[in-house]
Amino acid sequence: MKEAIETPDYLFESSWEVCNKIGGIYTVLSTKAQTLQQIYPNKILFIGPDIHKPEKAPDFLEDTTLYAEWSQHATIKEHLKIKTGRWNVPGKPPVVLVDYTPFRSQRNDLFYRMWDNFQVDSIAAYGDYEESCLFAYAVGRVIESFYHFYQLRNKKVVALFNEWMLGMGALYIQKNLPAVATLFTTHATSIGRSIAGNNKPLYADMETYSGDRMAKELNMEAKHSLEKQTARHVDCFTTVSGITAAECKQLLEKEPHVITLNGFERNFVPEGDEYTQKRESARNLLIHVAEKLLGYPIHPNTILLSTSGRYEYRNKGIDVFIDAMDRLRRAEQTTRTMIAFIMVPAWVRDARSDLKYAVEHNYPVKTPMQMPFSTHWLHQMEEDKILNYILQKGFTNDVSEKLKIIFIPSYLTGNDGIFNTSYYDLLIGMDVTIYPSYYEPWGYTPLESIAFGIPTITTDLAGFGLWAKEEGIGNDIAQGVRTIHRTDYNYSDVAELIAQSVLTLCAEKKAGLAAIRKRCRNLASLAEWNKFIVHYQTAYHIALRNAQERNAKEGQKSGDNTIFAPR
Repeated sequence: MKEAIETPDYLFESSWEVCNKIGGIYTVLSTKAQTLQQIYPNKILFIGPDIHKPEKAPDFLEDTTLYAEWSQHATIKEHLKIKTGRWNVPGKPPVVLVDYTPFRSQRNDLFYRMWDNFQVDSIAAYGDYEESCLFAYAVGRVIESFYHFYQLRNKKVVALFNEWMLGMGALYIQKNLPAVATLFTTHATSIGRSIAGNNKPLYADMETYSGDRMAKELNMEAKHSLEKQTARHVDCFTTVSGITAAECKQLLEKEPHVITLNGFERNFVPEGDEYTQKRESARNLLIHVAEKLLGYPIHPNTILLSTSGRYEYRNKGIDVFIDAMDRLRRAEQTTRTMIAFIMVPAWVRDARSDLKYAVEHNYPVKTPMQMPFSTHWLHQMEEDKILNYILQKGFTNDVSEKLKIIFIPSYLTGNDGIFNTSYYDLLIGMDVTIYPSYYEPWGYTPLESIAFGIPTITTDLAGFGLWAKEEGIGNDIAQGVRTIHRTDYNYSDVAELIAQSVLTLCAEKKAGLAAIRKRCRNLASLAEWNKFIVHYQTAYHIALRNAQERNAKEGQKSGDNTIFAPR
């Protein structure tokens, strides 16, 4: 007889990226929110950091009437500095933002207790470790306070913690609220990312790596220890792809219980006339900025390409992208003008005033601006890897070059000073996107691309690329996704295959391009949250079941067969 799936009565989910847009985890949570709200209406509570002071988080809708009695109790009786409201994304789920800074004085005691109870070694901690752990501890305190105030002891309660940064929150709950089922999701292991980022062959040598030994070598001991012990102790450990599952098994010495694939929501994508208008608007804006930066007119039918993501030069394949663009620039088959945009946030000093003025006032510019490769000025510009490699490859962005390359180094949230619009409102104007990742546990950027009807090129070292291959798609750009085989050692082959795939796409006629865009949307529909949420439901079930077994064992040890009462 098939085991009945247990579902939570109440679900907490926490991350550094709740109402705090940094990277892909924000996309995971913000797009998943509507589906969770539909399944668990107002029984899901997101918890994020209150770090946007004195301003408020841009997508946080404060509502002091939400959980008002608890909020007052938590503030006055438990000295928690919290704000209640809703996340301004589809579904508008309840959210609590917590200020963790009052707990700084408890740092040493917290680290000691984590060592004493879970052998988390924080002795070599540095950088963002302390801030992350204090926030995680604050999250644990918020959950504990809410749990007791609303008397959830007889409810099935699940708490999900995202990434190593929330590990101490998961362990705090495991220790202090043992009846709560804990889940921990790693979206990328800290040590795996570090191995890849330090130019070591992650995949060819994977079976020879010891996570503990590599953590010591790469000065990652504290983060690795926290991640490893959290994975070991929680009731359900999950990750986002088969690639990271293998990584976890080898480097964390813990195989995930479930792979929770990352989905998307179609309500982020405009349709019909609105789509057409937004695509035209995006293309006009991108070309307008390029004309002012480069100092000459650009044909409206120019091919627009892009890559994007975090500034992880090797891991995200930014180096390969630039090489592939160089090949297109030199290829005899390249007959149409192309502009390649690198939309990767860097250490921006300011939007360049010359470009800003020309764009806003449509000022006629007849000669290239100084440094015609970047839309913004950077701190330590002469040390920037992207700009240095563009110059090293010999790009000039001269009118005679078939392909121009432009670096957009600012977060595209609507106030960058040049484009002043969102990332999605520029993405929609592209003809093809390219994400030649070396290390990419999932890869939201290619999924977002096809959701917007834009064909994409990625690799089989990205979880999304592997998933597309499993769906029988990825061998030809005409399918909407081209998944290129990448290893530790075939860099040049990847660059060449990217260039050839772009040229193949450029040769398509109008009807063929329309068919490709349709295939993109059809594939994206297979990765919507209503298809992928089942993996989370399985994870909740496993966590609840394992928590019950854990508490039963603890009860027997103490001579009591009932579930632990919360401490």
